[in-house]
Amino acid sequence: MLVLLLVLTVAAKASDIGKKSVAKDTIFTPSAVLKVMKSVGDWQLQSWKTDGFKHKKTDWTNGALYTGLFALGQTTGDEKYHQALIAIGNDVNWNTGSNRLLADDYCVGQTYSLLYMKYKEPKMIGPFKQQADSIVGLPFNESLEWKNNIQQREWAWCDALFMGPTALAYLSTATGDLKYLNKAVVLWKKTTDYLYDPQAHLYSRDGSYLNKKEKNGEKVFWSRGNGWVLAGLARVLENMPADYPGRQKFVGQFKDMATKIAALQQPDGSWHASLLDPESYPIKETSGTGFYCYAILWGINHGILNKSQFLPVAKKAWVALVTSVQPDGMLGYVQPIGGSPDKVTEQSNEVYGTGAFLLAGAQLHQYLGEHKGHL
Repeated sequence: MLVLLLVLTVAAKASDIGKKSVAKDTIFTPSAVLKVMKSVGDWQLQSWKTDGFKHKKTDWTNGALYTGLFALGQTTGDEKYHQALIAIGNDVNWNTGSNRLLADDYCVGQTYSLLYMKYKEPKMIGPFKQQADSIVGLPFNESLEWKNNIQQREWAWCDALFMGPTALAYLSTATGDLKYLNKAVVLWKKTTDYLYDPQAHLYSRDGSYLNKKEKNGEKVFWSRGNGWVLAGLARVLENMPADYPGRQKFVGQFKDMATKIAALQQPDGSWHASLLDPESYPIKETSGTGFYCYAILWGINHGILNKSQFLPVAKKAWVALVTSVQPDGMLGYVQPIGGSPDKVTEQSNEVYGTGAFLLAGAQLHQYLGEHKGHL
């Protein structure tokens, strides 16, 4: 009863921000989750038809979106979402971006592998497999200091942990070859050793932020950047065998980060752009919130996170997300492209926010299906 009252209270307060309110029984049902997911996904497909692609089809922004569209297709059973992704793959000949070592440019590889595992067409992973073969053979022995365009060659910024390791991990599952996952694990550790604060259980965005402070004197920990990490961690774990050496370290980090993130959730259910100084950007931000909601629900669904502790967090986050969807299906309050906390508005939208929303919805729908619609 306490959780229900809390959700209803959050929903009511969210109306002041999202300009609409929702009640528990209208958003936490399988049909309601499907409806809002389809609304958001269809808005994205329609925007491509009317306005074209805002970014290159192989861009990291779209790479994050594709993961959500794939999840939407899996959840709804509607082939149009996967067919849209296949059309994109065919259009770019299943290539990734032009920079072969930039994690941003091969983020799309994870979706190629997912499509391959469903449709079994070798062309879907052929080019990326060749690229990944060259990646796993390199030493990656440079310093991760933020200089000399290091991001072009190494995973030197925290967002990269959603881009690079996930692409390699899904390729391991698609091919049955652990060498790709093994490389992802080695490089994850390198980035973590440099950017992860083991006391805060959060990542600095890159080396230039290691000593930066917010207005309140706290360290700068960017919401979306850490959202990329937690979501990436879930997706790597999804492709890591149960008996994989070192898996428990990944599970431990996932639990540590999720616990910290849960403690930083704002009263409206969201996370603001700056995690430790939320008042500096006093409004919800939906791309970070979407990735956190996804990762936490994934952790619950996979028995890693305690349901009684984390389900209320996920429910509040879903309220914050649903109240950010415009009547036409556009998701608002998404922070624009950048590398640090920044302002958002009700009309702020970017494709990666849509991807995060759809990933979260798919996990919520899975949970409801496995628990016969009960939260």
